[in-house]
Amino acid sequence: MARLPDDAFQQYVNLGPARSYDTLAQRLGVAKRSITRLAARERWQQRLVRIETEARERLDEKMVETMEAVNARHLKIFRAVLAKGLQALQTTPLSTAEAAVRAIEVAVRGERLVLGEPTDRNAVSIEDVIKREYERWMTPAAAPGKTRKDTVARGE
Repeated sequence: MARLPDDAFQQYVNLGPARSYDTLAQRLGVAKRSITRLAARERWQQRLVRIETEARERLDEKMVETMEAVNARHLKIFRAVLAKGLQALQTTPLSTAEAAVRAIEVAVRGERLVLGEPTDRNAVSIEDVIKREYERWMTPAAAPGKTRKDTVARGE
């Protein structure tokens, strides 16, 4: 039988999601029992859990950094569009300034979105929608010959 290499654990990890002691034993030309003993002695399963956890945490950190970079870039773009729109609005007659106004509107909405603010000043909260729907559905039923609108209007 062949001797187990020093990098047996690394080879085990590199097998990926389909890793198994049996697969590693076949690859190394050793008995599965040899792999199992070494894995128990070196605590491969605990090490693997730690490695996978750290890898996920690092990936999460990179994703956060990426999203921050994307948001910063978008914010910079929206602010540049806003500046150009304002500049165009100052130099263009009001009758032909429609494109500048549209650019400003898009830039302001985008900037607010990136900053986590509502993009519409008339934004309705979930609570308002729920209250409105509750009132609409919980009004008394109309009497025969009357419409629901008539009943609601008179407070019946």
